Amino acid sequence: MSRLARLIVLSSLATTPLAAQTEQRSVTGADVAIYNLVGRVSAVAGTGNAVQVEITRRGTDAARLRIETGKLRGRETLRIVYPSDQIVYSEMRQRRVSGIGVRDDGTFSDGDWSEFGNRDRVEIRSSGSGLEAYADLVVRVPRGQKIALYLAVGRAEVTNVDGDVTVDVGAADVEVSGTKGVLTLDTGSGRVAVREAAGEIVIDAGSGGVTLDRISGTVLRIDSGSGGIQGSDIDVREFAADVGSGGLRLARMKAPLVTVETGSGGTTLELLSAVERLHVETGSGGVTLRVPATLGAEVDIETGSGGFQTDFEITTRRMGRNHVQGRIGDGRGRVQIEAGSGTVRLLKNPS
Repeated sequence: MSRLARLIVLSSLATTPLAAQTEQRSVTGADVAIYNLVGRVSAVAGTGNAVQVEITRRGTDAARLRIETGKLRGRETLRIVYPSDQIVYSEMRQRRVSGIGVRDDGTFSDGDWSEFGNRDRVEIRSSGSGLEAYADLVVRVPRGQKIALYLAVGRAEVTNVDGDVTVDVGAADVEVSGTKGVLTLDTGSGRVAVREAAGEIVIDAGSGGVTLDRISGTVLRIDSGSGGIQGSDIDVREFAADVGSGGLRLARMKAPLVTVETGSGGTTLELLSAVERLHVETGSGGVTLRVPATLGAEVDIETGSGGFQTDFEITTRRMGRNHVQGRIGDGRGRVQIEAGSGTVRLLKNPS
């Protein structure tokens, strides 16, 4: 081989990304936390009594990532440690995400993305100079396990896990299906989709919107900054939603206790169950409620503008231009609606 040919081969090898590096780790404990700044995290049902984690390090600097385990702040942990405050992740949708506070031990967030104290601030961007490395994780979760998954940028998925699951992400889409138990989702930005989930579910979404389908259990609570909430086939004891903007639209819902507050955007609810307490308060946007024709409730409905329409016969105690108080049927439940603007409609389900 000529000297020129050897130089070409060596140059090519120097610029070729290293092959993906995959290894397995096991974490045992009643309470387990997994931390990974960048990449994809997929949690699935596992067996045995330990959390099994398949780690695939990717990127030209993949070998520089460290995998650390051990007990921290009362929990057994697995942490992917990134030895840089400048990380390049070409698969991210945004140009960059900055100001992520990361401790020296590789942990971050722990439920608070706004207060970082003396932690190092890390910037993740789609191109430019920096550490070109990330990790994709497959986490196998045994039944009954308590586990928390932390991810700054990428995508998180949870499928068919039966246990107490927390997912805390900065800028990432989150998709959950087939879970049982306590499910807590905390997102800075990115879409959230939850399907076929049973148990107690709490969602705190910054922006990106929330989609729900076939949810059952005790409690469903949602706090959404922007992007709105939509869904169908929900059967819970208590439903509560606080929406900054984007509105709420839910069909075929069973929930005797309902509380909805929205800043802007319309609210549309189709209720199939009897109402014990229904409270809706909106800043702007109309309110449409479809409830069983057998509804019995004390009603208190107030609108700033837009008026009020109903299919029900109301025995009124107070009737004003923008305020109605009275009783429907036996008056067992309570319906309270307050709309800053937009028409309020209290309608019978067609069935």
